[in-house]
Amino acid sequence: MMRKAYWYLMAYIKKHGVWLLTSFLFAVVVFAFLVPILVRLLVSKQREYIGYIGEYNLFNLPQEIKEQLSVGLTKVEPDGSVKPLLAERWVVEEDGKRYRFLIKKKVTWQDGKELTPEDIRYNFSDVETVYTPGDVVFKLPDLFSPFPSVVSEPIFRQGVEKQWLFFTRPTLIGIGEYKVVDYEQVGQKLKELTVDGPNKRYIYRFYLTEGDALAAFKKGEIDRLDDLSSADAVAGWPTIDIQHTLATDTYLAVFFNTDDPRLPKNVPQALAYALDVDEAVRATSPINPTSWAYLDGGKVYRKDMARAIERLLDGIPTQPLNLELTTTSLFISDAENYRQSWEELGRQAVAACQAKKDADQAQCQNLAITINLKVSNFPDTTNYQLLLIGQVIPSDPDQYFLWHSGQPTNFTHYKNTRVDSLLEKGRQTLDQVERKAIYQEFQQFLQEDPPAIFIRHLDRYSLLRK
Repeated sequence: MMRKAYWYLMAYIKKHGVWLLTSFLFAVVVFAFLVPILVRLLVSKQREYIGYIGEYNLFNLPQEIKEQLSVGLTKVEPDGSVKPLLAERWVVEEDGKRYRFLIKKKVTWQDGKELTPEDIRYNFSDVETVYTPGDVVFKLPDLFSPFPSVVSEPIFRQGVEKQWLFFTRPTLIGIGEYKVVDYEQVGQKLKELTVDGPNKRYIYRFYLTEGDALAAFKKGEIDRLDDLSSADAVAGWPTIDIQHTLATDTYLAVFFNTDDPRLPKNVPQALAYALDVDEAVRATSPINPTSWAYLDGGKVYRKDMARAIERLLDGIPTQPLNLELTTTSLFISDAENYRQSWEELGRQAVAACQAKKDADQAQCQNLAITINLKVSNFPDTTNYQLLLIGQVIPSDPDQYFLWHSGQPTNFTHYKNTRVDSLLEKGRQTLDQVERKAIYQEFQQFLQEDPPAIFIRHLDRYSLLRK
């Protein structure tokens, strides 16, 4: 009986096998390709296509997207103060070397798994992490008061999702209403990321340069483009809404290589007094003016050509002031304006020196200023005299990495023992009132002995298709 059934089956397959195979392959195509497409088409959520500039991957996303997809143990408020978020609260132990965070209960990941202390993973290289049933403990090698702001970074888990029926790929799981539902990569670079929210679907598209992103916006690939340095390319377009903001968490500055013998203290001060800066956008220190630690009313180098000449005459250089100003393509116009102002300062300083009866005319010529402009989109911070670049201000006022003389990231080679002491004390003081006094004194010293001219906060533009 079994043998007879076998022969019937083989005969049927021989006669209709091609149609069976074709039907099977068609079903695979429908379920693996067409059904997901139909599901996406049936989604009624409003879609927004947004452009981002930069090179990213699934596990290295722009900060704004990370904060949309998940949250951290804490949250940094606009003024820089830190509040608990996934943590109910935290306790500082062992004289500031241990932070214990009590984790909120009944918090779930986007896949329904309940959050546990063991899920809190920040991969700090020099911090020991200890988990207990209700909290997570971080043991630091030294007291570090900004630590609560560090753990505001959103946390994620890596998951696995099915793709095209037979295949799988990694995905990102966060905490909150917005989650990753699809992405496309070219090699290791993220090309597109789709995020679903309660009422809207966000499709993020990534472009290497600002020019590439603007071209995509003009072609209609994206409907919103944020964080542009300029909107001149689309100015006057009737179908585009241009929004301008002043990013107070950024600044433009001229940094000095303080190891250069042609840049003694009086020269940077003179150059600072020679610049005319719009008061509405002026930056006066490396700390955000909205921060709780900002020093309001500190020294400001407003344009004062007489004072600039006086500072130059206080220490006439032994050789002509032939200086090189390095900048990026974004700030060429600014650099050209500063070059003109400084060379005019040099001409006036030479004339003022020559007008003195007891002046050494040969030395007076050393006050002439010549500025050579060098443009590089990737400036070498190890080899420059004057460097005009933008900087992002960290949320915590700790500036140890940039200004402390013992740090390799101090690219101005700035050395000031009082500033070193204040920076060390600031990150080892837990009381915010005391920290505020420390960082305000730090700003005073930095303004009196400037390793940089803090010029202005940066303009940021957003384009939105109407």
